[in-house]
Amino acid sequence: MRVYALFVVLLGVSLASCKRSGTVKRPKIVIGIVVDQMRWDYLYRYYDRYDNAGFKRILKNGYECRQTMINYLPTYTAPGHACIYTGSVPAIHGIAGNEWVDKQSGKEHYCVDDNTVTMTGDAAEGTSMSPANLLTTTVTDELRLATNFQSRVYGVALKDRSSILPAGHLANAAYWYNDKTGNFISSTFYNNANPKWLQAFNSRKAGDSLVKKGWQLLYDADSYSQSTSDSNMYEGAFKWEHAPVFPHMFDTISVADRNSVIKSIPAGNTFSIMMAMACIEGEKLGMGDATDFLALSLSATDYVGHRFAPNSMEMEDTYLRLDKDIAELLKYLDRKYGKDGYLMFLTADHGGAHNPQFLADNKVPAGVEPKTTTAELNNYIKESYGIDSLVTFTENYQVCMNEALFATSKIDRETIRIAIMDWLEELPMVSYVIDMENMWRNTVPEPVRSMVINGYHKNRSGSIQVVLNPGWYDNSGRISGTTHGTWNPYDTHIPLLWYGWNIKMGSTNEVVNMTDIAPTLANLLHIQMPNGCVGKVIQGVKRK
Repeated sequence: MRVYALFVVLLGVSLASCKRSGTVKRPKIVIGIVVDQMRWDYLYRYYDRYDNAGFKRILKNGYECRQTMINYLPTYTAPGHACIYTGSVPAIHGIAGNEWVDKQSGKEHYCVDDNTVTMTGDAAEGTSMSPANLLTTTVTDELRLATNFQSRVYGVALKDRSSILPAGHLANAAYWYNDKTGNFISSTFYNNANPKWLQAFNSRKAGDSLVKKGWQLLYDADSYSQSTSDSNMYEGAFKWEHAPVFPHMFDTISVADRNSVIKSIPAGNTFSIMMAMACIEGEKLGMGDATDFLALSLSATDYVGHRFAPNSMEMEDTYLRLDKDIAELLKYLDRKYGKDGYLMFLTADHGGAHNPQFLADNKVPAGVEPKTTTAELNNYIKESYGIDSLVTFTENYQVCMNEALFATSKIDRETIRIAIMDWLEELPMVSYVIDMENMWRNTVPEPVRSMVINGYHKNRSGSIQVVLNPGWYDNSGRISGTTHGTWNPYDTHIPLLWYGWNIKMGSTNEVVNMTDIAPTLANLLHIQMPNGCVGKVIQGVKRK
């Protein structure tokens, strides 16, 4: 009997051990960080000035994909965030730009507009936002499905699109910043009211406190050797400033201006990380039986880049401060989950060009496309064919036409399209004019050809794609600051760092694409990849 009893005990221990060993291993939480407008070279341009606890810690102890490229056009915020989390391209996931014109209705759409929902948390009236325009699932959706909705998913960002699209359709909530009130808000797509922890966070007015401190250089001005002089024509000043020079002070400006300016200074990133920590604490993320996911986008870097451009002291200071913010976030996650309890990745939605006037002044071919193209095209079509206001939209480096006019006109649509392409071909800053509806007509080199195809959605893209010469971009005729959107490496070569749970130390110089991030995450978590995914799993990331 004693032998039998011992056998039963050992059998029970063995079965319990098998049950435990059969459990799918996942981290307590995944933290996805997207740094808006972060070029890959910023990791190394300021490397010598970074502390050991921020970017350097991730680079030394994590895994870096050094040749991560965007494989579609246009390279803007909404398509970037959608691509990272869907593993797909605009041709499939449908986020063809930050805005687009729907061919069937002829109406312009913002990427996350949804007139069926309203805002929560503020008294503002009107419609709000949701992921309804995203046509595929995200890796965050797939995590929710894989755990029968036990995993919880939240998105946090200053920009609505940067919070909503990563969080996906099945998110518990997405939160973004309302610069009219200085609060983080959400929409009734997720919940009818904001949780008490968010109400408490908003009541602290932490953003306003950060702005009142102003923006002064972190170190002595003479040490900013990676930047041009503080005052120059390549940078744009804030509207209350006489020149774009340090210190940038905000204590005397209006509350409305303070609410707005936080998006355009490094404090915006600090504020976003504070909000992310508040979400983790308020929702007790990573404390349950299933893996949770926090999608965090740091948007202030994009606003700084647009205003000041890559070679500014403001940009250098922004990344030095972001390095310290990343260090604080890592320290917090260590305390909360242990150094191997969380999985983190850090990437960007796109890069950014050097200011074209700065390049031209240094004898590099570059320039800005005049913002008169739409008017000039319409004048040409009216004079030649008698049709007024045919071109409705020239955003996303594409040409959209008023399709309804062809129904009331005797002019052949194809004749007009060819005439527009011929006219655009004559512009000296144009490299290629591409017939998106008939790609076989075009002689375009790779990777541009594939990027155009990947970015073309038949209902949400223009029928003609314009590719400018390297160093050129469309920036509404302004010479200060910078922008993005093109196929060139300065817009498409992005950082990709993996860190934490089950990530080995190392790096690869193999070319990987932005579309590979989501399937790699899915592989690490042992879940299905998103339903429109076209990427592949990046080899070498896993520790075991």
